[in-house]
Amino acid sequence: MVRTVVWDDESVVLIDQRRLPQEESYLRCRQPAEVAAAIRDMAVRGAPAIGVTAAFGIALGVRRSTAEGAALRRDLEGVCEQMRVTRPTAVNLFWAIERMRRRFAADEPRGGAAVREGLLAEARAILEEDLASCHRLGDLGAELITHPSRILTHCNAGALATAGYGTALGVIRSAARDGHVLGVFADETRPYLQGARLTAWELTKDGIPTTLIADNMAGHMMATGQVDLVVVGADRIARNGDVANKIGTYSVAVLAKENGIPFYVAAPVSTFDLTVASGAEIPIEERSAEEVTHHGGRRMAPAGVAVRNPAFDVTPSRYVTAIVCEKGVARAPYGESLRALAEA
Repeated sequence: MVRTVVWDDESVVLIDQRRLPQEESYLRCRQPAEVAAAIRDMAVRGAPAIGVTAAFGIALGVRRSTAEGAALRRDLEGVCEQMRVTRPTAVNLFWAIERMRRRFAADEPRGGAAVREGLLAEARAILEEDLASCHRLGDLGAELITHPSRILTHCNAGALATAGYGTALGVIRSAARDGHVLGVFADETRPYLQGARLTAWELTKDGIPTTLIADNMAGHMMATGQVDLVVVGADRIARNGDVANKIGTYSVAVLAKENGIPFYVAAPVSTFDLTVASGAEIPIEERSAEEVTHHGGRRMAPAGVAVRNPAFDVTPSRYVTAIVCEKGVARAPYGESLRALAEA
């Protein structure tokens, strides 16, 4: 299983997802600014993986600092800000930043050496907890798949989007282990092609039968009886169960509802944002127009055309059959079930 984020020799090592599937190469980040750039430029992506990476970036930044006392706290806040401004939608990023701040505060009375070791230990704990939660989440989600099924997924919520194993793909992996996966349809996920480049790569490496389709083919596959269920990940889940995920997820959910197909969301509790009442309050990142107008460095659209490139959309909770996390399965009314799981 691919490990997305590794701490090695006082640096953060990341598989460079921009180069997959053609090339499996790694970035070694020795400065926090390099970690922030890797998140911003999508060398690493996926909400849980962003959180883990940011935690290591903060640990790295404080270890690089020679300051002590109040000056060290200022350096901490500076590197936290570097991480905070990278990607606005995935709540795991902000959850990880706050967790690292709390660890700093707990160790601060014991001095700089304790702070530096404590932050690294906390980042490692976040990574290991994410791995464990993905395996647990995968097993709980697999219990919803009671017979050999054909599954559609959108974007990449696999090992590459987490510390390893994955959320939506964790469910698929656990279900495949149980003999309940006939095959997977992977939406290509325009414009960044996470499904075509990453999900298809992961599942093919695992030997799970996978068929790549263009995003606009999902409805046809459902209407012709070729899909039994949908499982996707999430970047932020509001208190009422609205789900922010990769752009195009909303369309898939509407199609699933129309065709009477279960639509499951798989995400760790760190993705829950109970401070926002609904998806209307979730910030939606807009990315470069070039991701839409170009492919492989080649322009595919006329120069001067107006472009919109929202990276995420919000699926209203009425389209969500269930939300699976490492603590259990939430169903409507989500205001009650999500809070119960978050507090468990």
